[in-house]
Amino acid sequence: MMKAALGQFAVSREWQKNAEICLDLMAEAKSRGADLLVLPEGILARDIADPDLVRKAAQPLDGPFVTQLLEASRGSELTVMMCVHIPFPDGRIGNILIAIRDGKILAQYQKLHLYDAFSMKESTNVTPGDEIPALVEVAGLKVGLMTCYDVRFPELARRLALDGADVLVLPAAWVKGPLKEAHWDVLVTARALENTCYVVATGECGERNIGHSMVVDPLGVAVARAAEAPALIFADIDPARIAYARKVLPVLENRRFETPELKKATPAA
Repeated sequence: MMKAALGQFAVSREWQKNAEICLDLMAEAKSRGADLLVLPEGILARDIADPDLVRKAAQPLDGPFVTQLLEASRGSELTVMMCVHIPFPDGRIGNILIAIRDGKILAQYQKLHLYDAFSMKESTNVTPGDEIPALVEVAGLKVGLMTCYDVRFPELARRLALDGADVLVLPAAWVKGPLKEAHWDVLVTARALENTCYVVATGECGERNIGHSMVVDPLGVAVARAAEAPALIFADIDPARIAYARKVLPVLENRRFETPELKKATPAA
């Protein structure tokens, strides 16, 4: 059995304040016996009035923000997953999901699908990734990595499930808007049910984003939910539930399509 924690909070424009919140959530999750803590997307800095702040505030993975969290993780078996923005030499940035444990970065995933939708354009500042993430083992289960807008693309979740994922992790900053909370519920639930995986989805809350972190089990049941305010919630991830779901609903075996692959990049003209 894996115990998952979801740390939902409103990201401020000051990275030091956000780091303090993360450290507090890590300490509480550890004290309550969690194996996995999932934090939101873009937790280094954010300002609703300054959309370019994510670029201006970006730090390398050996910068002070991540370094503090790595130091705090030393000597602990708690795995922490979160998304931060890192600078690239060309002046652009990457939206990177990292998994850390015991003072080390276990995995990095550069967000594939950028949020160029609903009058927003993430690609103005951010360069998309071009690799499917490797799975991360936590408490004997295999965890697949996704970020926010990725949840609207079922191919990535299916690929991770076929690669062996038992759990899909989804840090997010889901923007408010007409029907957006319904989209979140439907999409997170669908990715769990169609792949017979748990989905652990942590959303940023606050002025711009909905919060509503949730854990959905492999048969589409929401087993934990947060509302719109800062929260730390917990859920048990049960391997027996995964095995049962895959026995009674063998969609991964019954499928008629090949394993999804990334499109090849179009050569520059």
